[in-house]
Amino acid sequence: MSLVLQDIQHRVDGETFLSDINLRFEEGAFNVLLGRTLAGKTSLMRVIAGLDKPSSGSIHLNGKDITALPVQKRNVSMVYQQFINYPHLSVFDNIASPLVVSGMKANEINQRVKSTAELLQITPFLDKLPLALSGGQQQRCAMARAMVKDADIILFDEPLVNLDYKLREELRDELKRLFKQRECIALYATTEAHEALALGGTTSLLHQGQVLQSGPALEQYYQPVSLHAADLFHEPPLNQFHAQVQDSSLSLNNTPHFDDSAHLNRLANGSYIFAIRPDHLSLESLDANSMTVLTRVDLAEISASETYIHVTLVDSQWAGNTWIAHVKGIHPYHIGTMLNLHFSLNNLYVFTDQGQAVASPNMKPLVAMEAS
Repeated sequence: MSLVLQDIQHRVDGETFLSDINLRFEEGAFNVLLGRTLAGKTSLMRVIAGLDKPSSGSIHLNGKDITALPVQKRNVSMVYQQFINYPHLSVFDNIASPLVVSGMKANEINQRVKSTAELLQITPFLDKLPLALSGGQQQRCAMARAMVKDADIILFDEPLVNLDYKLREELRDELKRLFKQRECIALYATTEAHEALALGGTTSLLHQGQVLQSGPALEQYYQPVSLHAADLFHEPPLNQFHAQVQDSSLSLNNTPHFDDSAHLNRLANGSYIFAIRPDHLSLESLDANSMTVLTRVDLAEISASETYIHVTLVDSQWAGNTWIAHVKGIHPYHIGTMLNLHFSLNNLYVFTDQGQAVASPNMKPLVAMEAS
């Protein structure tokens, strides 16, 4: 089964919500839409569901044009970030409602409802009304209602955001397993890069209603096509600085040549934006092929066994830049502390002044991802 979007445009009252969307989604894996708030994720899902009609372009399901097909005739389920349940029906009847409408036999309805409730850990609540449940339990009820029927397309619009961390992890694993076994298209929208990486499948990056990049999430994490695409996979965002390249060397004081950085040695002379991940900044000095910057601490944000150090760069060639270092351990630096940060040239990303990717570090294997 496949879902193909061709040249989708969506405008309302002169405002463009989607522009030049060309995507293909396949069954058997999660297809993820990754983008920040107002990037166009919900707009795209509403167009796919038939709730909104595109201004132009076409939608094809298994080769059939469904662009003009009304929502009532599309076999689609959708789960929203804000749970939607029928307050006067029990949890069991909420989940069963689409099966009742389809005319399914009572014994099969009973079996499907109970197995779906077990998956989502809401079996003890089947006889309760939704308003008697916590917010997370109500969201699981809404998810169960969407998943219980054999829909061709199931759309998840940030459905786990109201659940606790442990349950979110469990449900992500279960959802991946479940949809490998089902003949349907699963499309999952999120603002969080770690969810896209955890779910796998094809990830499409959305920004201001346009697709920046589409493909395996891990490839995009290591080889973004633009600065916007790179930032979608980083929270905190990439640390940036502008610099000139002249004969394989940065035009900054005391900067080494790119002797050991093959991806940088190929740079033509000119002006670039360089970027380094927060977790690639070190408190310890590195090898000869590295740079050291003097910074002033603005905030040391301790989170469990790691620290986010917000700094301002004070050397004349860096002055005014603000960065964030993500380091292991607890480091309660006082505001105003002077601190040297170090990073390897091998870990630099390079973009044009317009933000298009020029060079990325060599792609690393999946097993290296945790430590990168």
